[in-house]
Amino acid sequence: MDLEAATTHRLTQYAHGGGCACKIPPGELEAMVSGLAEPHPGLLVGLDGGDDAAAVRVGADGAVLSTADFFTPVVDDPYDWGRIAAANALSDIYAMGGRPVLAINLLCWPREVLPVELAREVLRGGADVARAADCPVAGGHSVDDPEPKYGMAVTGLCDPDALLRNDAGRPGLPLSLTKPLGIGVLNTRHKATGDVFPQAVEAMTGLNAKAAADAVAAGVRCATDVTGFGLLGHLFKLARASGVSAVVDSAAVPYLPGAREALRDGYVSGGTRRNLDWVRPHTDLSAIDEDEALLLADAQTSGGLLVAGEVPGAPVVGELVPRGEHVVTIR
Repeated sequence: MDLEAATTHRLTQYAHGGGCACKIPPGELEAMVSGLAEPHPGLLVGLDGGDDAAAVRVGADGAVLSTADFFTPVVDDPYDWGRIAAANALSDIYAMGGRPVLAINLLCWPREVLPVELAREVLRGGADVARAADCPVAGGHSVDDPEPKYGMAVTGLCDPDALLRNDAGRPGLPLSLTKPLGIGVLNTRHKATGDVFPQAVEAMTGLNAKAAADAVAAGVRCATDVTGFGLLGHLFKLARASGVSAVVDSAAVPYLPGAREALRDGYVSGGTRRNLDWVRPHTDLSAIDEDEALLLADAQTSGGLLVAGEVPGAPVVGELVPRGEHVVTIR
């Protein structure tokens, strides 16, 4: 690759937002898709629960998972962006308890603005992460677009009786979180200043494969991944779909080094603020201040799994309880 091209073009400056923080706000998205779900005898998981991937039964004892995920640059390094986007797309399959078996690239590129060498580096990063997941990448689709975007559509397989889904939570189950929070505020600081945070890149490029396998082996049936809607948003969706409430111990939630400093210095994305506005009417935040609430709503990119059960090595950050006045309570 032309190193001068990589240093001359800061990819995050060619996008209005970054990573999963550029998602359509959850409230708007739910209104947009409301009423579009259609019943099908083979469909195990569709639109209704807001799960991470769709699942359809195939044969007597198998299920196919399908997902697509892509976003604008979250870091300036094209190779790292490719790795992050691929890990994020693969995570949807892991969050359902499956294993990815095939991926195709989704690339939007301003071909008259950004060098093709950078696009190749993005694709190379995605291919390397998919290779680590033992998931072949076979082609894809590209569009000449004013704003760069990259991701993957991924197909996976799973045991239909071992699906991890949003609506399977039950009172009494502990809540485990397999990656620390803080990715969003660090990425926002990176976009504004160019400062590089290797701890954030390492977290975002880490696959959720082992966490998912451990959860399934432990008999867990309820999980999701923590991405653009933040911990609060994804937990709200999980608890709401399961007909339960959730209690979070804010002191038990882990954060990446530098996250609190980034928040203190004002590096909060619009996506994070929209997340908090969305969950606030359904959440008891009286025990924490606004800064802590923003961190819990921080829009993550390629975050960890939020598991209703215990996962080896993952901190327990709360529990599910019978449905109460609030869907989520922070202590």
